[in-house]
Amino acid sequence: MRSGDEMLRQIVDKSALDADFRQKLLADPKSTICEELDITMPESMSIQVHESDMQTVHIALPPDQNITEEQLEAVSAGLCCCW
Repeated sequence: MRSGDEMLRQIVDKSALDADFRQKLLADPKSTICEELDITMPESMSIQVHESDMQTVHIALPPDQNITEEQLEAVSAGLCCCW
């Protein structure tokens, strides 16, 4: 099984080389990621993709300590990670 870091690298690398994939990722990240990585994610999980530029900094905070059992299972299965 691939790690979250490996899956992220695959998505980021492809988005840097394939403009159509990048646009799909921005428009519908969850479906695009699931299709590309051949994985499924819980219905309750949402994915947000932010496109960086030289004027904007994005900070990803770690999950709230009060996550649900379903979210915890997704993290432990490698379907979600702190990117």
